[in-house]
Amino acid sequence: MDVAVIDYENIEPHKDTLFFKVGAHGLISFHGRNYNIKKRMSAEQRTLLMQDPSFFRVSSDCYVNVDKIKEIADDYLYFGDRSSGCKRLPVSKRKQQMIKLRLLERMGRPAKA
Repeated sequence: MDVAVIDYENIEPHKDTLFFKVGAHGLISFHGRNYNIKKRMSAEQRTLLMQDPSFFRVSSDCYVNVDKIKEIADDYLYFGDRSSGCKRLPVSKRKQQMIKLRLLERMGRPAKA
């Protein structure tokens, strides 16, 4: 029981989180491969997290960890093998293109216009 509490308190969004959603009153819902954790954060912590270049805003309250995206297909972002029932998020064509450009930039390739 104590181990779960320690893991909850020490969550590292860059390493552990596939995406997160911003809720009311400073509540952030972190989504990983096999967990969803809600954690209250200060305004400063929320701002730093939302402005982090590792995360990309796909909707008004949802930010994805660009490094954890495995595939973009069928208007979804996949965070694992599609056949294994991995987590996925619906995303517009416009956001798909923006994420693809971000992925190319992060891999060190020049983005095509």
